[in-house]
Amino acid sequence: MAHSVSHPVTAAYDRRVADGAIKDDAAQRAVLPAFDRLAAALARPHPASKPGGLLGRIFGAKANPPPDPSRRGIYLWGGVGRGKSMLMDLVMETAPIPGKRRVHFHEFMQEVQAGLNEARARGDQDVVRPVAEAIAAQTRLFCFDEMQVTDIADAMIVGRLFQVLFDRGVVVVTTSNRVPEDLYKDGLNRQLFLPFIALIRDRMQVLHLESPRDHRQGRRAGSEVWFTPADAGAAEALDEVWADLTGGAAPRPRDLAVNGRSVTIPAASGRVARAGFEDLCGKPLGPADYLAMAEAFDALLIDGIPTLGPANHDRAKRFVTLIDALYEAKVRLHASAAAEPEALYPTGTGAFEFERTASRLREMQGAGWGKAS
Repeated sequence: MAHSVSHPVTAAYDRRVADGAIKDDAAQRAVLPAFDRLAAALARPHPASKPGGLLGRIFGAKANPPPDPSRRGIYLWGGVGRGKSMLMDLVMETAPIPGKRRVHFHEFMQEVQAGLNEARARGDQDVVRPVAEAIAAQTRLFCFDEMQVTDIADAMIVGRLFQVLFDRGVVVVTTSNRVPEDLYKDGLNRQLFLPFIALIRDRMQVLHLESPRDHRQGRRAGSEVWFTPADAGAAEALDEVWADLTGGAAPRPRDLAVNGRSVTIPAASGRVARAGFEDLCGKPLGPADYLAMAEAFDALLIDGIPTLGPANHDRAKRFVTLIDALYEAKVRLHASAAAEPEALYPTGTGAFEFERTASRLREMQGAGWGKAS
């Protein structure tokens, strides 16, 4: 029992290993003490409730008190499929506090943009601060999964948000495929982003999950869900999947309302949808559209995923966003494609980032994958 109290994350990890839910991994175990340290710190009173905390700052303190080293957040980075999100889930599960939240990057940025628009409509001079303050007022532990920064606007917004959250005593845990110094690598005006990297290093413990094992690999479905190549035979196979999932229902278009406009899904029946790759990724759709699809459907069939690369980078970027939304919502995916996931984006700029998507596509082929599993 003492082990569970003093090392709650390790205890939760041990339970999952014993239950057969995960395989014991030396690299994962190596970072567990840091998560136990954080869980223990979170069990203590919030700094804002102490003299000189938030009230002290409001009523005249000249500077924020120095951060409590034991309450430093964690920035966990490493290759795809190494268990970063699973470890974050253990922190969420064991943190003995209210006001904790886990959110994916795309979903979070959608919420932030909505908050920024509201602040602009009010005429606020600083539109980022009220958004960050609203988060800080409700959140003591903020888990931010799959940090990836691809444009300078997001880079500046995320940097400002984190600064306010840290100042308000919010503990941040984030995962990423990249070391902090490689965030927004080679991006336009990247020098404006460098102070945020320094802030991460100062206010978070940076951990590298160095496991050689991709835990998503090898999870094969009991029935085939990924059909290659994307030829007539694959189309017929998806026809059979549709008939099986819908009881042979006739496909009908369905309109989804997204932020005051309509996005049309070419074929739907109940909570099953089917669309061509171009329908989903060849049009100017974004995270909000894909999140709406993930919420509306339990299974999605995609016809004709092509080989991706720099030549169709915009489509590839939308496809990555789509898969992230489907993955987070545990939507069952069936698809015909030009190649296996690992060979969809073989070379060129963007191939590194696509490794995470390929790993997720492989995991989504597992027999137990889906909202009902």
